[in-house]
Amino acid sequence: MLSYLWRHRVKPPFGSRIWFKQWAKRGLALRSTVAFIWRTARLRRRGATVGDGSLISPIRLCGNYRLLRIGSHSFLGRMDIQLQAEVDIGSHVCINDGVKLITASHDVRDADWRTLSKAVRVCDYAWIATGAVILPGVTIGRGAVVGACAVVSKDVPDYALAVGNPARVRENVRTRDLGYSPTNFLAFQAAWLGSPFKQ
Repeated sequence: MLSYLWRHRVKPPFGSRIWFKQWAKRGLALRSTVAFIWRTARLRRRGATVGDGSLISPIRLCGNYRLLRIGSHSFLGRMDIQLQAEVDIGSHVCINDGVKLITASHDVRDADWRTLSKAVRVCDYAWIATGAVILPGVTIGRGAVVGACAVVSKDVPDYALAVGNPARVRENVRTRDLGYSPTNFLAFQAAWLGSPFKQ
């Protein structure tokens, strides 16, 4: 990640007021930068796949780390991920704090109450808002949005919006022309790459 930030950093004229301001921001953001780099490295050491430029907050993982795949330039807030089956998170995905991705449950029709495990997939440019729960076997489509505190038990189509408990789906709500990176909105990223709001 450090090499990515260095290669893509904003380069104001040396010694200018903007140059000093940018480097002051980088200094203030150093602790956050190191924490994000450390968490990513730790996940990779344990067997997870994490793409370049993705930023992971402190998350709680339960299960086999090798079942976790995260694409590039995605942001994961403080969330819970159950890894009894594969969890595949695409690129440019934003998952806010308090989200739960659940891959296993019990079969209530089974006398032995056996566990059923099914993969969860979150496609590119999806946004899962605060406190949402994604149940086993669900795919969140490309560019789809899951509203805050929604409980999703069925697939959400591309560019759709899912809200409520149980989640109700409205299709073709979001624009198909997506090209942002949710990681660029974080203060420490902006310190290196500049504000995403500036043209």
